[in-house]
Amino acid sequence: MKKVTKTMEPYLFMLPCFLMLFIFIFLPLIQNFINSFYDFNAFSPTRTFVGFDNFRILLRDKVIVTALTNNIRYAIISVIFQVFVGLILAAILEDNIFRKVAPFFRVVYFMPVVISISVICLLFSFIYHPQIGLLNNFLKLIGLGSLAKPWLGLSSSAPYAVIAVSQWQSIGYIMILFIVAMQKIPKELYEAAEIDGASKLRQFFSVTIPQVREMIFVTTLITITGSMLVFNEPYILTKGGGPGTSSITMAVHMYQSGFFRDRMGYASALAIIIFAITAILAVIQLQLFKSGKED
Repeated sequence: MKKVTKTMEPYLFMLPCFLMLFIFIFLPLIQNFINSFYDFNAFSPTRTFVGFDNFRILLRDKVIVTALTNNIRYAIISVIFQVFVGLILAAILEDNIFRKVAPFFRVVYFMPVVISISVICLLFSFIYHPQIGLLNNFLKLIGLGSLAKPWLGLSSSAPYAVIAVSQWQSIGYIMILFIVAMQKIPKELYEAAEIDGASKLRQFFSVTIPQVREMIFVTTLITITGSMLVFNEPYILTKGGGPGTSSITMAVHMYQSGFFRDRMGYASALAIIIFAITAILAVIQLQLFKSGKED
């Protein structure tokens, strides 16, 4: 009996976590998969089984192409700015030269992370305003008035203007994660590199990057996953992905399909596609980085 209890102990400790995951993650996921085969709205007492019709409609939906393109833009730009620029900022602030001023700049860069996204979007609505906005006035002040434009009012600039807001808010969070990883790197490695005559740049590529490889994987995964799920910025800044559908994302399209067009079954199908794309990207990253495996 004691042997059985001892064998079961680890599983009993894992049981509460498994129950939470099942109730709040796996069960809704299964229910959403079932919903994708029905046609109904949020307040409908009955549901009509339509099989794969929602997925067939999805393949003919032109908005999907625009939304997915915008999500890919988010992912690429976010990896460049949040992960790589965040890594560089972390390396600079962890350098001995900047040790005295590093705490101040950590707070400055991290501050946008703790501000509500709604407040940030309202702030950038003012910055992007075509008449009284800070951005256009600044461009005029430095003699680049020809570049001034209604940033959120043009289909060519709106997606990138919205993406810029995300970079401004999130780069500090990624930077802090890299700082934590860098603080765990043994100082002896840098001392040995200095003795061998390695420059700061060489130390960054030969010591810092290999030592924070796991964190690069984690931050890239967080960034790309977040890019596929982005909703707040385009919805608030462009009133649902405007002008037209130029800045719409998959999450915004899913929300509009379910709650504005009363097509909850179709919205569930969109959610399945978002989940599938995110999962595939996560698996690809896992294989590329070979995270958790010994060299």
